[in-house]
Amino acid sequence: MADIHVYKRTPAEQSLAQRRAKQSMRNQVMMFSLMIFLTLVSFSMVVAFENGVAGFSKYFIVPVLMLFAVVQVGLQLYYFMHMNEKGHGIPQMFMYTGALFGFLIPLAFVTIVWW
Repeated sequence: MADIHVYKRTPAEQSLAQRRAKQSMRNQVMMFSLMIFLTLVSFSMVVAFENGVAGFSKYFIVPVLMLFAVVQVGLQLYYFMHMNEKGHGIPQMFMYTGALFGFLIPLAFVTIVWW
């Protein structure tokens, strides 16, 4: 059987761990609040466009909605999937490589078909 070693934290280490946990939870709540705010702004823009408010054309709304979507995906990856923590280099590499291929392969096929 494997030996189990119990490591007792010093009060300074315990205090540091508590401060880090508190800061992490604060960041989670702030990012969640930011994502809710971006979602509310997105819905408000679409409602303004549907009601014919001046200045809200589809040429303005679609790019802004796409930008908000990209920001929200990035925040969800880095904060809710804990990619901002140490030790996640390999999963990040695979995700970025998959995103790159997911962009380049359809681009290549569209380019081949169109030209």
